[in-house]
Amino acid sequence: MRILRAVDRARVYLPLRAVLRFMRLSPSRFHAWRRRQSACALDDQSSCPRTSPYRLTPREVRAIEDMVTSPAYRHVPTGTLAVLAQRLGKVWASPSTWYRLVRQNGWRRPRLRVHPARPKIGLRTTRADEMWHIDTTVIRLLDGTRVYLHAVIDNFSRRILAWRVADTFAPVNSVAVLLDASRAAAPSDTAPVVLADAGVENVNAQVDELIHTGVLRRVLAFTELKFSNSMIEAWWRSLKHQWLFLHSLDSVTTVRRLVAFYVDEHNRVLPHSAFRGQTPDEMYLGTGATVPADLRARAAAARRARVKANRSASCETCPTVDAAA
Repeated sequence: MRILRAVDRARVYLPLRAVLRFMRLSPSRFHAWRRRQSACALDDQSSCPRTSPYRLTPREVRAIEDMVTSPAYRHVPTGTLAVLAQRLGKVWASPSTWYRLVRQNGWRRPRLRVHPARPKIGLRTTRADEMWHIDTTVIRLLDGTRVYLHAVIDNFSRRILAWRVADTFAPVNSVAVLLDASRAAAPSDTAPVVLADAGVENVNAQVDELIHTGVLRRVLAFTELKFSNSMIEAWWRSLKHQWLFLHSLDSVTTVRRLVAFYVDEHNRVLPHSAFRGQTPDEMYLGTGATVPADLRARAAAARRARVKANRSASCETCPTVDAAA
């Protein structure tokens, strides 16, 4: 390479660093070109080992790979494995060298954890007011104070049956939302089952007294039932990240107003993906049975209109179609 020859000629009169600075060439780039120029003919070497005699030999690299990928050492951290290899007399290399080789070569430690099978689909009911989910979430205001949001959601329709925003954490709020939900529920021979976690807001004297009246039945998630209370927790995530956190939460009044808007949108306006276009209100009240078929028919009509519009479009370069044909 002509640049390397020019550097070699200039080094007779100037230091290498000055020459490289004048040519605007970094030392790392210069030495990389120099190593590439003197490529090694050995099959297992990328460059001549004489130029870097302190680097690991291919035998040592293979020994590191064997220990990293061996199931016999899968319980040993990589840094500890580097020291263990020295004590076993296999490889003398620093832990940072081990980490670098693992990263560069993509070696995977045999540490695939065996997880128990988890249900892909949670609890699903067949009618409205068969099972409710109740939970409480904490919302932090701009001044650092906390607001507590209690809500009850219907399992069948995903409809928010009742909710309450309070500035204090009190068990009476859980009782209040359960009573509001029971008053709005349709008359039934069986009392709704309330799925709740074992928090103090759901397991207390006030809630126990309400359960003993027979209006509701309570089941504790992960205590009396192996399923979690994930349905209402998923709604918490949607409420917070898709709506509440987009506003300045400066007071309890603001949070109450924002939650009221989102609950109305969720129940009445927004179709749920699990219901083929129906909203939670339509599922809960049974008024949206014709929505899926109507959407399918309108989708087919839209496809036909799209095909017709695309076929009718033409320009000067489009081939002409003989009308008689």
